[in-house]
Amino acid sequence: MDVDLLIRGARVVTCAGPATGAPRERLAMIDRGAVAMHADRIAWVGQDSDAGALVRSAKRTIDARDHVLLPGLVDPHTHLVFAGSRVDDLARKLAGDSYQSIAAAGGGIASTVRATRAASDETLYALSRARALQMRAGGTTSAEVKSGYGLSVAHELSQLGVGRRLARDGVLHTTTTLLGAHAIPAERRDDRAGYLREVCLEMIPRAAAAQLADAVDVYCDEGAFTLAETRQVLEAARAAGLAVRAHVGQFRDLGGAQLCAELGALSADHLEEVSDAGLDALARAGTVAVLLPGAWRTLRQTPPDAARFRAHGVRIAVGTDCNPGTSAMTDLGLAAALAVRDAGLALDEAVLAVTCDAARAAGLRDAGQIAAGARADLAMFAGDDPRILGYALGGLRAALVVLAGNIVVESAPDASVVW
Repeated sequence: MDVDLLIRGARVVTCAGPATGAPRERLAMIDRGAVAMHADRIAWVGQDSDAGALVRSAKRTIDARDHVLLPGLVDPHTHLVFAGSRVDDLARKLAGDSYQSIAAAGGGIASTVRATRAASDETLYALSRARALQMRAGGTTSAEVKSGYGLSVAHELSQLGVGRRLARDGVLHTTTTLLGAHAIPAERRDDRAGYLREVCLEMIPRAAAAQLADAVDVYCDEGAFTLAETRQVLEAARAAGLAVRAHVGQFRDLGGAQLCAELGALSADHLEEVSDAGLDALARAGTVAVLLPGAWRTLRQTPPDAARFRAHGVRIAVGTDCNPGTSAMTDLGLAAALAVRDAGLALDEAVLAVTCDAARAAGLRDAGQIAAGARADLAMFAGDDPRILGYALGGLRAALVVLAGNIVVESAPDASVVW
């Protein structure tokens, strides 16, 4: 077997256990494990004691004793491509203004749209790359990247192109989502129906034809898009051969969870407000619930209760929701830790929520687990307990990050465990 890179002696957390098993079983850990890679794929995983022949053939071997080796972390919900700051919005929120009142006064999404439209593609790429590198330093190797701050055909396609370029340039493995139905642009405020037709009849087909988008998202909520409008957009997406997902129940439950389930959505995201019927529907459909702690913290909302999701059998993922208005965060470990503390996610569940379950939510079938044939995306941390991801309140830095078989982060050997 040709081996380009062999990592030996780590506690390997494969996240490839039985899908119906208990969280600890699903982690499927191998004490004193080893992982061999060839090109951009995992070639072999097993006990270090069984890696003898691979040691002799490997081009490079890394001794990972006193470390835990995980799949590269997966961020299933980001708005990574944008320009401008919304620090003034946060000041207004802290002074008591609501998200809706700020938006009505020209702040919110509209202010980011103005800044993003004014930025060149190169500027957007440079800003997005800088954020992506921050993510990668913490062990994130894959991210779902949304548009949604262009709100015109040309600008939305441009944002998607930036998301694709991040992957081409080897910054992060990305999947891109068209979020043209994020808001009604200011210049189309009196032509809501016309803008929705443009999204459905021009924006979605062009994104699909150019292979710029893998999925389509809609912001279905009070003050955003109605349930009927959401159905219109998502059905157009499915007709174009794209996957679907939606922002639902952030402020009010409009029935978006049930619609996501009906349409076979990859994920339903936010869900601060969701009925038992909605959770039942998600569980039956296998649609992943994506929790976004940065947003509920910023907006001072009551977080969703993970126990309810667990009781209904809903799979849970956690994302940063990286965006300038409600979640100015690139630290996926911090998002996991907040989901543990605020929503009651168990520590083992938190690891799954940023690896295999996040990959499922993002539609990345070959990411989020360590298994033969999967992408060679790995993240290594000091210590031997993967639950550190949900225990440490952010700031974790990976000792080693492998992206598509290439080492992209490598710190000096250090077996000290800070926490």
